[in-house]
Amino acid sequence: MGESARGETVIDGLVLATLLPLLGFLLLTGGNAFFVAAEFALVTVDRAEIDRRAEAGDGRAGTVRRALRELSFQLSGAQLGITITALLTGYLAEPALARLFAPLLRPVAGDATDRFTPLLALVLATLVSMLVGELVPKNVALARPMPAALATAGPMRAFSRSLGWLIRGLNGSANWLVRRLGVEPQEELVSARSPDELGLLAAISAQAGALPPETAMLMRRTIRFADKRAAEAMTPRVDVVALRATATVAELLDLAQRTGRTRFPVYEETLDLVTGVVAVPDALGVPPIRRSVTSVGQIAHEPVCVPESLDLDGVLAALRAAGADLAIVVDEYGGTDGVVTVEDLVEELVGEIADEFDPAGTSETGPAEPVAPGGERALLVDGVLRADELAERTGFRLPDGPYETLGGFLMARLGRIPVAGEAVGEAGYEFTVVEVDRHRVEQVRVLRRRGDGQPWSSC
Repeated sequence: MGESARGETVIDGLVLATLLPLLGFLLLTGGNAFFVAAEFALVTVDRAEIDRRAEAGDGRAGTVRRALRELSFQLSGAQLGITITALLTGYLAEPALARLFAPLLRPVAGDATDRFTPLLALVLATLVSMLVGELVPKNVALARPMPAALATAGPMRAFSRSLGWLIRGLNGSANWLVRRLGVEPQEELVSARSPDELGLLAAISAQAGALPPETAMLMRRTIRFADKRAAEAMTPRVDVVALRATATVAELLDLAQRTGRTRFPVYEETLDLVTGVVAVPDALGVPPIRRSVTSVGQIAHEPVCVPESLDLDGVLAALRAAGADLAIVVDEYGGTDGVVTVEDLVEELVGEIADEFDPAGTSETGPAEPVAPGGERALLVDGVLRADELAERTGFRLPDGPYETLGGFLMARLGRIPVAGEAVGEAGYEFTVVEVDRHRVEQVRVLRRRGDGQPWSSC
């Protein structure tokens, strides 16, 4: 009985020496998973939603918000927790797993068992720790950041505060090294985004199906609105229909009937000397008997003039302040570049709206003409499309050069004014001139080439 009791005691000791460390290994792996989930959840959680919930009285959201305000400290705490659990995991798991595998491998490996079991134990412990303690919690936190943050923020803050002295010491040392590299450490993650980043987020959201494409497009255009200048939105001088100040009201009404326009700049001698703006309602207020003897200069309103470099926010403010819906765009020399209307500004947000200043028959989208039996299509666009509009419509970005529109690009590539039927190839795209009005390219057919360099179809 004595020998049997001693044998059972030895076996019990071996079991405890193996099972207790394995239990500790599993608990430490769970702890590692907690710290990993807390770290990724704090970085990816929607701060606006956290603020909304906290303001509504959600206590756990308030805890998350406080953790976010000391994000660097909390992340350092998570890293410390991950490091501690990883070290203890290796310390406990390797010998325990080696003792567990030794009896199983000895009949096969013989004397080599003592060399193989530590390696096998290390590989298995590493795999379990990486999968259960790292990858799974990371993926869960990335997929469900809000629940993960709400679940982990409280215990995470308690852990960080309990070891605050150590975390602050480590953080201070790290910050000292970071400053030596010329970078100023940040305690809180900056949540503000630049206009370009916001536009990219809108595009990504649309691609992911989180936003309707039309809404994403409106957001991107709204973000870019203030970056655009009056010269980019105006109707160019060559398309402006104006009246001399000496023209009569009757002539104004006749011109309005022929052109379909309702507002006209009024000028002295040349269009560079605009003295006012007159509209059809002003003319209709003149008694019919007086219309043939009353000049438009007598009923014209003071013009709103804006520099071509003024941003569109400034243009809109100028129009609102004057109670006007048309402004004269002037260049740096005081000459008239064109006119810009409220409709032009709205078009920068929502796309083309056909108004009286648009050439007849034009539109932003233009028809997509069938050009091949297989159903391939070419896009018909205006030659006056700006670089940003062309990129938005076709995906083609104009190379840098002394031009602002698609028509200007074609002129630069050909070295002269194009004629209908001429084509220019660039970066996998083919641009064919469809219509030229005097010296201006009116319409262009855009065709993207196939990967083999051949066009999808001939024009």
